[in-house]
Amino acid sequence: MSTTRRKFLQSSLGLAGPLILPASVLGKGGATAPNDRVQLGCIGVGNMGTGNLKSFLQDKRVEVVGICDVDAGHRARGLKTAGLKNKAGTGDFREIIARPEIDALMIATPDHWHAIITAAAVVAGKDVYCEKPLAASIGEGRFVADLVAKHERVLQCGTWRRSGIYTRMACEWVRNGYIGKLQRIEVGVPGAFAIRGGFTGLEKPEPVPAELDYELWLGPAKKAPYTEARCHFNFRWIDDYAPGYITDWGAHFLDVAQWGNATDDTTPVSIKASGIKRRPEGIYDAPESFRIDYRYANGVEMSMISTTDKETWGTKFIGDEGWVFTENTKLLTHPASLRQTRLKSTDEKLYVSGNHHRNFIDCVYNRKETAAPAETAHRAATCCHLGAIAAATGEEITFDPKSETIANSEAGNKMLTRPMRGPWKLGA
Repeated sequence: MSTTRRKFLQSSLGLAGPLILPASVLGKGGATAPNDRVQLGCIGVGNMGTGNLKSFLQDKRVEVVGICDVDAGHRARGLKTAGLKNKAGTGDFREIIARPEIDALMIATPDHWHAIITAAAVVAGKDVYCEKPLAASIGEGRFVADLVAKHERVLQCGTWRRSGIYTRMACEWVRNGYIGKLQRIEVGVPGAFAIRGGFTGLEKPEPVPAELDYELWLGPAKKAPYTEARCHFNFRWIDDYAPGYITDWGAHFLDVAQWGNATDDTTPVSIKASGIKRRPEGIYDAPESFRIDYRYANGVEMSMISTTDKETWGTKFIGDEGWVFTENTKLLTHPASLRQTRLKSTDEKLYVSGNHHRNFIDCVYNRKETAAPAETAHRAATCCHLGAIAAATGEEITFDPKSETIANSEAGNKMLTRPMRGPWKLGA
């Protein structure tokens, strides 16, 4: 890709020693030259990362040129998938960000790494496709969203339901009043951890395998003894990295709720958690069962409930004249005739994207906003984090969406940003 090059003297991270990252500025006036392919690096090629990698490889406008993973086995698999030689791989995200030929990065690490890596990439002039949630706390998300705006980078969050036709149709019907006045939103998420590998969370510490850089896997999270049960897919059941399904599926479904409620630029103002159940022992300590009730300033109430009833996993909008339920390829309505509704020329139309990964590359070229941009992704993730804070404190939270502070809980305000260990931190 033809680019001009900026050089930033240091990154936004307070690391031990300066990190000088050459930046890639895309084409004339910030636009990608039309005959060049986007040079893409992938950071984190486990479960979701491999899926994203394969999707980007299907786009002829993309050339994957680098793979990064702290697990050498994952890294080797990613290199093979991309048809790259070993020299294109690294275990340290800073090395792949520093490569001047790379224009964009796909980030699919555990949640506690999202903000640090995205911030470093943005300061280095890279565009970013980052898995959901945008960050592991409200403070980190605000930092990232502001940094993306400051450096005029393109960011797509992996909340891919915004690129689904049924999600868009449901949200357009709601926003145009086809179910009457919106009163409630009901969100259903799984009610039991889908643990992979047969682990229980009671496993004893064991030696770190040679292929894993465990210290870098932990990164900003607190020191913890290694067990295979802790890492990769199962990190999401551990509060130090993510609060279970509150962010894992909640990040998707609350994002849909935000879209249909026309609240992409704000959040609920009142949050209360109840029915919180955690495992009595072991490392899987995130809330496994819960109910979180939200209230928006516009009067709409919302509940996110963990349940084993798979038919309710998704987002249901309830108005005074009907309802609509959406999840991926499922679209249900009441009355049934609503299913045949076609928008009028005067109705509000929402962002159209038919493929989340291609939409990101489109925007890398045209420099327009993606289907799930940073500010929108931050606000949706904030809904999740507020639920986790309410679950942790046991308090009904009063939140100010403008200042992004909690008015009535000192303990809750301390949780707005996660503490970071060692040299890892976010900074200006």
